[in-house]
Amino acid sequence: MESKRLTDTGKFLSYVLRHEPHAIGLQLDSEGWAAIDQLIAGAAAQGRALDTALIEQVVQSNAKKRFALSPDGQRIRAVQGHSTASVNLQHAQQVPPEVLYHGTARRFLASIREKGLIAGERHHVHLAQEAATAVEVGTRYGEPVVLKVAARRMHEAGFVFYRAENGVWLTDGVPGEWIEEG
Repeated sequence: MESKRLTDTGKFLSYVLRHEPHAIGLQLDSEGWAAIDQLIAGAAAQGRALDTALIEQVVQSNAKKRFALSPDGQRIRAVQGHSTASVNLQHAQQVPPEVLYHGTARRFLASIREKGLIAGERHHVHLAQEAATAVEVGTRYGEPVVLKVAARRMHEAGFVFYRAENGVWLTDGVPGEWIEEG
């Protein structure tokens, strides 16, 4: 039961902190931070019971490290994956490894071959350092396919890469010529 509550709360936090803060009347600053007391109040107004201890437990137990607490423990944010226009996290540019991976579903391959990897409604394309992580991501959307991205060569050609606090690599987009299956 406790595991389900943590999972459900994590999904709720992802929804409001990454995509729809206004759904509970929450304001995020440009770095994605929200006051925990406002998060709790907004959730309560929508019939969802949250408290500081539960929020802290979700942050600490989330295997993907999707959330961060401010040093004073008064604010929370999602560390990447935002689609809301008010958030513009300032990640430091980094040199990526030779290869990064992107997990997707087989049904999206034709579009990816045509357009490359695009951020869509998110601010960045998400890439993983481990192929196994990409498989997990792809499985969420159907029959998984792992794409290899020639990240270092892209970087050397002028593309910019960032690394989020949770280890996810980010870039604005990946043209098809830098992608191969497998």
